[in-house]
Amino acid sequence: MALKAVLASDVHFFDQVPDNTPTSVARSSSPSLNFKELEWKSNPEKLVVVGHRGKGMNALTSPDPRFQEVKENSLRSFREAARFPVDFIEFDVQVTKDDCPIVFHDDSILTQENGMTSEKLVTDLSLEEFLSYGLQKDSSKKGKLLYRKTNDGRVLNWNVQADAPLCTLPEVFQGVDPRLGFNVEIKFKDHIVYDDEELTHTIRTILQVVYAHAKERPIIFSSFQPDAVRLIRKLQNDYPVFFLTNGGQEIHKDPRRNSLDEAIKLCLTNGLQGIVSEVKAIFKNPAAIARMKEANLVIFTYGKLNNVPEVVHLQQLMGISGVIVDMVQEITEAVSEFSRLDVDGDEGGAEEV
Repeated sequence: MALKAVLASDVHFFDQVPDNTPTSVARSSSPSLNFKELEWKSNPEKLVVVGHRGKGMNALTSPDPRFQEVKENSLRSFREAARFPVDFIEFDVQVTKDDCPIVFHDDSILTQENGMTSEKLVTDLSLEEFLSYGLQKDSSKKGKLLYRKTNDGRVLNWNVQADAPLCTLPEVFQGVDPRLGFNVEIKFKDHIVYDDEELTHTIRTILQVVYAHAKERPIIFSSFQPDAVRLIRKLQNDYPVFFLTNGGQEIHKDPRRNSLDEAIKLCLTNGLQGIVSEVKAIFKNPAAIARMKEANLVIFTYGKLNNVPEVVHLQQLMGISGVIVDMVQEITEAVSEFSRLDVDGDEGGAEEV
C-alpha cells in the first residue's frame, strides 16, 4: 500500500449486580483489571481499532455505498466486524421505560403511520414496542418501517443493503464472539439536565446485564454525559471508564464538554481511565496529548477522518492509543500494513548498522 504524507495542518475536516460490587471506589489513576487481558496494554505501540456501531454507522445521505452496507448497531453488523482484526466494537445502549437495555443510537425512533411521520423517544417505549420496529426475527411478522431524520431535518427510509432486527444488550453478549471487546457507550439526551438518581438507575440497569453476561470479555464504558461517567466509575471498579468529548468542536451548556483541558480535569477528578476525543480536536490541540499521557490517560479518537488510513497512521505516530472507525476492513488492513512497514524499517536499519 502506498502511503502519502499527511500533515496535521492539512486536516480540516436481568440478573442483579453481584452483592460484592462496590457502591463506591477509591480514586485510581491506573487502568482497571480487564485491561490486563488486552494485547495493547502490554504493547503500547499497538494501535487499537474499534468498529463504530459494529461495521460502521449508517449515513443514509452519503454517496459512499459502504455507509449503507449493513444495519448499524445490530448483531449482523457486530458479527461482520468480527470477521476483521478489530479489538473492540463500539455500540450505543439506552434503557426502555420497562428497564430493558437496548442497542440503538438515536434518541428517537421514527416510522410512518397513516401517511404521517410518527416520532417517539426510545426511552418512552417498552421493550416490546421497541422490537416491533424494522425487520423482525420472526419472518411471519412484519415490523413497522424504520425511518431516520438527517441533520438537516429530512426524514428518510432507513434502507441498507443487509438489514437486521433491532437487538437488546443481553443478545449482543450472547451472540458475539466472546473474544471481541465491547466499548459500551451509555447514551443520554443532550439539552436535558439529569439528576444523579436518574443516571444511577439507568447505569445500574445496564451494569446488571454486563455482570450477568460479560465473563472474561474486555469491556470499556464511555459516555458524553459528564455526570454519567462519574457515576459509572463510582458504581463499579472492574471496567475502565472513558469520557467522550468533541473537544470544543461544538459548544454545550456544560463547560466540561467544551475542551480537552476540561475533559482531562474531569478524568483526574473522578479517577477515569481515558478520553475518547473527536479527532479534529486532537489535531487542533496536539499538545493535549502530552498532558493526557502525563495524567496516565488512554487516548482514543472518533470521527469521519478516522476512515482515512493516512490520518490513522499520523495519530499512531502522535501517540494515540486507539481509533473508532467505520471502514473496518480498510483501516484494519492499513494498520496491519503500517505495522509491517515499521518492522521492515527497523530490520533494515539494524542491517545497515
